[in-house]
Amino acid sequence: MSLSRWNGLALIVGAGGIGRALASQLRQRASGLHVVLCGRQQGPEVAWELDVEQQGSLCDLAPRIASSGLPLRLVINASGWLHDQHHQPEKRLQQVDADALQKSFSINAMAPLLLAKAVEPCLLRDHPFHFASLSARVGSITDNRSGGWYAYRGAKAAQNMYLRSLSLEWARRFPSACVTLLHPGTTDTALSRPFQTFVAADRLFSPERAAVQLLDVLSQQTPEQSGAFLAWDGQSIPW
Repeated sequence: MSLSRWNGLALIVGAGGIGRALASQLRQRASGLHVVLCGRQQGPEVAWELDVEQQGSLCDLAPRIASSGLPLRLVINASGWLHDQHHQPEKRLQQVDADALQKSFSINAMAPLLLAKAVEPCLLRDHPFHFASLSARVGSITDNRSGGWYAYRGAKAAQNMYLRSLSLEWARRFPSACVTLLHPGTTDTALSRPFQTFVAADRLFSPERAAVQLLDVLSQQTPEQSGAFLAWDGQSIPW
């Protein structure tokens, strides 16, 4: 169904480059959706404060959704973590660090599943609902031919398994729901910026282009396809 016909509440969780672009594109393409951008700190663009690593923050989400008076139609998790000033993706085993593993699993694997748990009380059995989360091709075990990046690869692979399992449960309990894992491609954001050297110019996407492509793919998904792991061009990615 065309996005222009979607109605209800849409939450974009994660106020980085892709999250902000997704919120902007949705507002342009889906006039029937009330789009709310959620992030760690409220601000001019971030309407709802939400920290996906804090259980208390997640527990506040369902009451806030209920208070909106709108049916929940779409949730897109656009949060993610790859590096910071203390940690970089590992090139060899001796660079693996317990803190980095824990942080990556907290944000890239656990947070999407806990987000789904937080919004589940707001779902209606017969109302169409999409839950999408940004994964990554490097989370594909089959596609791993170079190794390294232990924390990020492992956490994204774990997210894939968690949400695949979720899709099977919701198919029984909420047959109108659709769960999708999305690989946005290499996007010009702070997360990927240190690793863009060898990316071809036509494969380095602006956040705006990435958002358009992801929404095009998402709008084609149906409950019968729930649990798919898809790239920005709609192609299936092997687990």
